Amino acid sequence: MNETNHSRVMEFVLLGLSSSKEFQPFLFVIFSLLYLSILMGNFLIILTVTSDARLQTPMYFLLANLSFIDICIASFATPKMIVEFLVEHKTISFNNCPVQIFFVHLFTGSEMVILVSKAYDRYVAICKPLHYMTIMSRRICIILVLVSWSVGFIHTTSQLAFTVNLPFCGPNKVDSFFCDLPLVTKLACIDTYIISLLIVADSGFLSLSSFLLLVISYTVILITVWKHSSASMAKAHSTLTAHITVVTLFFGPCIFIYVWPFTSYSVDKVLAVFYTIFTPILNPAIYTLRNKQMKSAMSKLKIRYLKPGQVSAVIRNVLFLDAK
Repeated sequence: MNETNHSRVMEFVLLGLSSSKEFQPFLFVIFSLLYLSILMGNFLIILTVTSDARLQTPMYFLLANLSFIDICIASFATPKMIVEFLVEHKTISFNNCPVQIFFVHLFTGSEMVILVSKAYDRYVAICKPLHYMTIMSRRICIILVLVSWSVGFIHTTSQLAFTVNLPFCGPNKVDSFFCDLPLVTKLACIDTYIISLLIVADSGFLSLSSFLLLVISYTVILITVWKHSSASMAKAHSTLTAHITVVTLFFGPCIFIYVWPFTSYSVDKVLAVFYTIFTPILNPAIYTLRNKQMKSAMSKLKIRYLKPGQVSAVIRNVLFLDAK
């Protein structure tokens, strides 16, 4: 968004989640706790996967990368939003607005591909177990991660290409807690109907194609498990239901926001909270707390860094010094 003769806007006003001054301190506490939970939960997953040799498998490799992207998604706008709960004038500079747009589409685009990669990993593990380690080799896993970031980069670059030279000379209020592309585009001083169509085509294609691939993968997995045994079917159904719930909470708001970009909905910013905050919290719970191997690895990690004997020795030394 380079300033031109027509671009007189120097900053954008972010209206945030609520205009109620009495409600701001409450939101500050709630979202501070949520953001702290996101950081702690996802960092714990990354630390556990990288420190336990038994978790050096394709499934956990992709999980660690998903946790890293979740941290990125939660961090591109949430810290600024939390701080602005304590200030009256919530703004973002003209140049920082496209930076937010760049990162939100980079991270969300990458997460979509990582989620598809995880579904493909489970498909291979269940439907082609004898060839699993051959198909999901370390090289393939690295390629999947690189592809996810490449798709995210191409997606966000194409989105910015539609808006980078738009003139902004009038309204500058964005009814959200970050620079959301459809909302910012509407503030331009020219007719943006065609640009909005291009945004829908770009984001819609990536979101819908990724979502359909996920639905197909999970459907094939369920059919395969159902043919083997009812006991396995019950376990798989429970696990996949949780996975599908997370996928729906992530893709649902994205699809809704970008399918109807021409009309302003106050619910859009609430939906944005789902894929920027709630999904990064749910992913650790869904993909780890229900996993016995992961819980076992976390318990060993806890014992390694919090050895009861060492704690007792420190306490005894402190008491001994006090006694002297």
